[in-house]
Amino acid sequence: MTQTSENVTWLTQEAYNQLRAELEYLSGPARTEIAAKIAAAREEGDLRENGGYHAAKEEQGKQELRVRQLTQLLENAKVGEAPASADGAVAPGMVVTIAFDGDEDDTVTFLLASREYASSDIETYSPQSPLGSGVTGKKVGQDAQYELPNGKFASVKILNAVPYQS
Repeated sequence: MTQTSENVTWLTQEAYNQLRAELEYLSGPARTEIAAKIAAAREEGDLRENGGYHAAKEEQGKQELRVRQLTQLLENAKVGEAPASADGAVAPGMVVTIAFDGDEDDTVTFLLASREYASSDIETYSPQSPLGSGVTGKKVGQDAQYELPNGKFASVKILNAVPYQS
């Protein structure tokens, strides 16, 4: 998945199908199941001290939030290949190959996209992650720096960046 400034979310067909199936389940069978749990818990008595009832209501709230998120995401989704970066710079939706600390034998190739909708075929880094934000906007051949969790900085060289194709 990638997002562009026009608020379009680019998804692979596999990711789109998976999200659509999740939405259909949560909007149908899962709603019926949670409603039954709430009704059963309500019959147990005093709602102020009914842990099962409160747990079911909390689960229902989380489920409805996910339904709203999926609905919004799929309304703005485009299935297929994200447009290539016009200036050749690394951008969400691209498969990026980097080398660590100038060692071109120590490379990593990853998809720069949201992890939630990642394909299992390739490792995925979020554009908001330290590495993702460090390489975004850089061009092939350029160096990028990003901050490690310990506060130190790491350098990588962009070896390749191409649009993701499923």
